[in-house]
Amino acid sequence: MLISSPEAVGLRLWRWLNDGTLWNHLSITLYATAWGFAIGCVVGFSLGLLFGRYTLIAEVFDPYITAIYSIPKIALAPLFIIWFGIGIESKVAVSAAIVFFVIFLNTYSGVREVNPLYVHVTRIMGGGEADVLRHVIVPSAASWVITGLKVSVPYALVGTVIGEFMSSNRGIGFLINQATGLFNTTSVYAGIIVLAFVGALINAALKHIEAYVLRWRG
Repeated sequence: MLISSPEAVGLRLWRWLNDGTLWNHLSITLYATAWGFAIGCVVGFSLGLLFGRYTLIAEVFDPYITAIYSIPKIALAPLFIIWFGIGIESKVAVSAAIVFFVIFLNTYSGVREVNPLYVHVTRIMGGGEADVLRHVIVPSAASWVITGLKVSVPYALVGTVIGEFMSSNRGIGFLINQATGLFNTTSVYAGIIVLAFVGALINAALKHIEAYVLRWRG
Protein backbone atom coordinates (compact mmCIF):
# COMPACT_ATOMS: atom_id res chain seq x y z
CA MET A 1 0.00 0.00 0.00
CA LEU A 2 2.89 2.37 0.75
CA ILE A 3 5.24 1.80 -2.20
CA SER A 4 3.19 -0.03 -4.89
CA SER A 5 5.23 -1.85 -7.56
CA PRO A 6 6.80 -1.02 -10.94
CA GLU A 7 4.42 -3.42 -12.68
CA ALA A 8 1.35 -1.80 -11.13
CA VAL A 9 2.60 1.69 -11.99
CA GLY A 10 3.31 0.64 -15.56
CA LEU A 11 -0.18 -0.85 -15.91
CA ARG A 12 -1.74 2.32 -14.51
CA LEU A 13 0.16 4.46 -17.03
CA TRP A 14 -0.91 2.10 -19.83
CA ARG A 15 -4.53 2.35 -18.72
CA TRP A 16 -4.32 6.14 -18.61
CA LEU A 17 -2.91 6.14 -22.13
CA ASN A 18 -5.62 3.87 -23.48
CA ASP A 19 -8.63 5.59 -21.96
CA GLY A 20 -7.39 9.12 -22.68
CA THR A 21 -6.99 10.10 -19.01
CA LEU A 22 -3.29 10.90 -19.37
CA TRP A 23 -3.59 13.28 -22.30
CA ASN A 24 -6.75 14.98 -21.00
CA HIS A 25 -5.06 15.90 -17.73
CA LEU A 26 -1.52 16.36 -19.07
CA SER A 27 -2.70 18.81 -21.73
CA ILE A 28 -4.21 21.05 -19.03
CA THR A 29 -1.01 20.96 -16.97
CA LEU A 30 1.18 21.67 -20.01
CA TYR A 31 -1.08 24.51 -21.17
CA ALA A 32 -0.90 26.27 -17.80
CA THR A 33 2.84 25.59 -17.54
CA ALA A 34 3.51 26.98 -21.03
CA TRP A 35 1.60 30.19 -20.36
CA GLY A 36 3.13 30.63 -16.91
CA PHE A 37 6.59 29.99 -18.32
CA ALA A 38 6.07 32.44 -21.20
CA ILE A 39 4.64 35.24 -19.05
CA GLY A 40 7.28 34.79 -16.34
CA CYS A 41 10.08 34.80 -18.94
CA VAL A 42 8.88 37.90 -20.79
CA VAL A 43 8.29 39.97 -17.65
CA GLY A 44 11.42 38.70 -15.89
CA PHE A 45 13.65 39.28 -18.90
CA SER A 46 12.27 42.78 -19.54
CA LEU A 47 12.63 43.92 -15.94
CA GLY A 48 16.03 42.23 -15.66
CA LEU A 49 17.28 44.26 -18.62
CA LEU A 50 15.77 47.45 -17.21
CA PHE A 51 17.22 47.01 -13.73
CA GLY A 52 20.56 45.88 -15.11
CA ARG A 53 20.96 48.88 -17.36
CA TYR A 54 19.73 51.53 -14.93
CA THR A 55 21.41 51.35 -11.53
CA LEU A 56 19.12 53.94 -9.91
CA ILE A 57 16.00 51.90 -10.66
CA ALA A 58 17.69 48.79 -9.28
CA GLU A 59 18.68 50.54 -6.07
CA VAL A 60 15.18 51.93 -5.54
CA PHE A 61 13.29 48.69 -6.10
CA ASP A 62 15.86 46.18 -4.85
CA PRO A 63 14.48 46.02 -1.27
CA TYR A 64 10.96 45.34 -2.54
CA ILE A 65 12.10 42.69 -5.03
CA THR A 66 14.16 40.99 -2.32
CA ALA A 67 11.24 41.05 0.12
CA ILE A 68 8.82 39.53 -2.39
CA TYR A 69 11.41 36.96 -3.50
CA SER A 70 11.81 35.84 0.11
CA ILE A 71 8.13 34.87 0.32
CA PRO A 72 7.58 31.13 -0.26
CA LYS A 73 5.72 31.00 -3.56
CA ILE A 74 3.37 28.32 -2.28
CA ALA A 75 2.07 30.94 0.17
CA LEU A 76 0.95 33.05 -2.82
CA ALA A 77 -1.15 30.26 -4.34
CA PRO A 78 -4.23 30.85 -2.13
CA LEU A 79 -4.01 34.56 -2.92
CA PHE A 80 -3.91 33.90 -6.65
CA ILE A 81 -6.93 31.62 -6.32
CA ILE A 82 -8.82 34.45 -4.61
CA TRP A 83 -7.78 36.91 -7.33
CA PHE A 84 -8.12 34.74 -10.43
CA GLY A 85 -10.57 32.05 -9.32
CA ILE A 86 -10.22 28.28 -9.33
CA GLY A 87 -9.77 28.08 -13.10
CA ILE A 88 -6.57 27.72 -15.08
CA GLU A 89 -5.69 31.40 -14.61
CA SER A 90 -4.61 30.87 -11.00
CA LYS A 91 -2.29 28.01 -12.04
CA VAL A 92 -0.74 30.22 -14.71
CA ALA A 93 -0.23 32.97 -12.14
CA VAL A 94 1.56 30.68 -9.66
CA SER A 95 3.78 29.29 -12.41
CA ALA A 96 4.58 32.76 -13.79
CA ALA A 97 5.42 34.12 -10.33
CA ILE A 98 7.99 31.38 -9.74
CA VAL A 99 9.55 31.66 -13.21
CA PHE A 100 9.69 35.46 -13.05
CA PHE A 101 12.20 35.59 -10.21
CA VAL A 102 14.51 32.98 -11.73
CA ILE A 103 14.64 34.76 -15.11
CA PHE A 104 14.77 38.22 -13.57
CA LEU A 105 17.72 37.46 -11.29
CA ASN A 106 19.67 35.67 -14.02
CA THR A 107 19.06 38.42 -16.57
CA TYR A 108 19.94 41.12 -14.07
CA SER A 109 23.17 39.35 -13.13
CA GLY A 110 24.05 38.77 -16.78
CA VAL A 111 23.54 42.42 -17.70
CA ARG A 112 25.59 43.62 -14.73
CA GLU A 113 28.46 41.30 -15.73
CA VAL A 114 28.78 42.77 -19.23
CA ASN A 115 32.23 44.25 -19.83
CA PRO A 116 31.80 48.07 -19.94
CA LEU A 117 34.59 48.24 -22.52
CA TYR A 118 32.33 46.66 -25.16
CA VAL A 119 29.59 49.16 -24.38
CA HIS A 120 31.98 52.12 -24.72
CA VAL A 121 33.40 50.80 -28.00
CA THR A 122 29.90 50.39 -29.44
CA ARG A 123 29.03 53.97 -28.49
CA ILE A 124 32.30 55.31 -29.92
CA MET A 125 31.42 53.61 -33.21
CA GLY A 126 28.15 55.55 -33.27
CA GLY A 127 25.84 52.96 -31.77
CA GLY A 128 22.83 54.04 -29.77
CA GLU A 129 21.12 52.35 -26.84
CA ALA A 130 19.29 49.95 -29.16
CA ASP A 131 22.59 48.90 -30.76
CA VAL A 132 24.18 48.38 -27.35
CA LEU A 133 21.29 46.15 -26.29
CA ARG A 134 21.23 44.19 -29.54
CA HIS A 135 24.94 43.70 -30.15
CA VAL A 136 26.44 43.77 -26.64
CA ILE A 137 24.01 43.37 -23.74
CA VAL A 138 21.74 40.60 -25.05
CA PRO A 139 24.52 38.38 -26.54
CA SER A 140 26.68 38.78 -23.44
CA ALA A 141 23.82 37.99 -21.08
CA ALA A 142 22.48 35.15 -23.26
CA SER A 143 24.29 32.40 -21.33
CA TRP A 144 22.85 33.69 -18.04
CA VAL A 145 19.35 33.87 -19.53
CA ILE A 146 19.56 30.38 -21.05
CA THR A 147 20.71 29.02 -17.68
CA GLY A 148 17.73 30.74 -16.08
CA LEU A 149 15.42 29.20 -18.67
CA LYS A 150 16.72 25.70 -17.97
CA VAL A 151 16.39 26.16 -14.23
CA SER A 152 12.93 27.70 -14.45
CA VAL A 153 11.34 24.93 -16.54
CA PRO A 154 10.89 22.51 -13.63
CA TYR A 155 9.84 25.41 -11.42
CA ALA A 156 7.14 26.36 -13.93
CA LEU A 157 5.85 22.80 -13.80
CA VAL A 158 6.04 22.82 -10.00
CA GLY A 159 4.06 26.08 -9.85
CA THR A 160 1.30 24.64 -12.01
CA VAL A 161 1.10 21.44 -9.97
CA ILE A 162 0.99 23.43 -6.72
CA GLY A 163 -1.96 25.39 -8.10
CA GLU A 164 -3.65 22.14 -9.10
CA PHE A 165 -3.09 20.75 -5.61
CA MET A 166 -4.77 23.80 -4.09
CA SER A 167 -7.88 23.88 -6.25
CA SER A 168 -8.52 21.99 -9.45
CA ASN A 169 -10.56 19.23 -11.04
CA ARG A 170 -8.17 18.65 -13.93
CA GLY A 171 -4.44 18.25 -14.47
CA ILE A 172 -1.69 15.88 -13.35
CA GLY A 173 -1.55 17.65 -9.99
CA PHE A 174 -5.24 16.92 -9.55
CA LEU A 175 -4.67 13.22 -10.34
CA ILE A 176 -1.85 13.02 -7.78
CA ASN A 177 -3.83 14.92 -5.14
CA GLN A 178 -6.91 12.78 -5.69
CA ALA A 179 -4.85 9.58 -5.53
CA THR A 180 -3.20 10.79 -2.31
CA GLY A 181 -6.60 11.27 -0.68
CA LEU A 182 -7.51 7.70 -1.62
CA PHE A 183 -4.11 6.29 -0.51
CA ASN A 184 -3.63 5.12 -4.10
CA THR A 185 0.17 5.10 -4.25
CA THR A 186 0.15 3.50 -7.70
CA SER A 187 -1.50 6.55 -9.25
CA VAL A 188 0.71 8.89 -7.22
CA TYR A 189 3.86 7.25 -8.60
CA ALA A 190 2.38 7.23 -12.10
CA GLY A 191 1.69 10.97 -11.92
CA ILE A 192 5.18 11.68 -10.58
CA ILE A 193 6.75 9.65 -13.40
CA VAL A 194 4.74 11.61 -15.98
CA LEU A 195 5.93 14.93 -14.51
CA ALA A 196 9.55 13.72 -14.42
CA PHE A 197 9.36 12.53 -18.03
CA VAL A 198 7.85 15.82 -19.23
CA GLY A 199 10.47 17.85 -17.35
CA ALA A 200 13.28 15.77 -18.87
CA LEU A 201 11.91 16.25 -22.40
CA ILE A 202 11.60 20.01 -22.00
CA ASN A 203 15.13 20.29 -20.58
CA ALA A 204 16.50 18.26 -23.50
CA ALA A 205 14.78 20.66 -25.91
CA LEU A 206 16.26 23.65 -24.07
CA LYS A 207 19.75 22.17 -24.37
CA HIS A 208 19.37 22.10 -28.16
CA ILE A 209 18.10 25.68 -28.11
CA GLU A 210 21.06 26.71 -25.95
CA ALA A 211 23.52 25.11 -28.38
CA TYR A 212 21.89 26.96 -31.27
CA VAL A 213 21.60 30.36 -29.58
CA LEU A 214 25.17 30.26 -28.21
CA ARG A 215 26.76 28.78 -31.34
CA TRP A 216 28.69 32.04 -31.80
CA ARG A 217 30.80 31.10 -28.76
CA GLY A 218 32.36 28.29 -30.78
